[in-house]
Amino acid sequence: MRHRLDPGAKLVEDEIAAHFGVSRTIVRAALQALAREGVVEIRRHRGASVARPSPEEARGIFEARGLVEPHLVRMAAARIKPDDVSGLRACLEREHAAVEADRPQEAVHLSAEFHRVIAGIAGHGVLERILADLLSRSSLVVALYWRRPETLCESHAHHALVDALERRDGGRAAALMERHLVELLAGLDLGAEPARRTSLANALSMRAPTAS
Repeated sequence: MRHRLDPGAKLVEDEIAAHFGVSRTIVRAALQALAREGVVEIRRHRGASVARPSPEEARGIFEARGLVEPHLVRMAAARIKPDDVSGLRACLEREHAAVEADRPQEAVHLSAEFHRVIAGIAGHGVLERILADLLSRSSLVVALYWRRPETLCESHAHHALVDALERRDGGRAAALMERHLVELLAGLDLGAEPARRTSLANALSMRAPTAS
């Protein structure tokens, strides 16, 4: 989710098992669970790899978000509490801190977390789970097709959303979310073929940034 591995990267069971000190059976079960979430592909005789969404699938993922998230943010506006607003503003601070520290991959991850938090506030468990899957798959789409992923966190869209939620203006929040997702979809270069950046060994050696 933090783009340490490219879409399409091989996930070698033995290598993962050795790194975490577990059996291949456990690794295989984890990979199968990730495959059910659409973020790993398992092919017979070829093993597992990070999923690599096609341009059509990428478009579909963002179009699905456009159907789900405006409804969720409208629901969130009706339920939001002052502590929730503070939590969302804290999410924005972490996003911008990552951008300022030149950690665009972490910034993109935190941007997705902002959307997850809004879904949690909405309190609709089924739609929240659907969105969680879409956000995970969106991370792969961004890695493949977004030319400058750090710009996801440079716009004022998230700040405007929080302002609308704080005012409990569900209509405004839904309109802002819809426009935000349209802009994200428009920012995808679905004809792009990205270069490989990382290996599995390098990805496993990276440590996740600690939350402050």
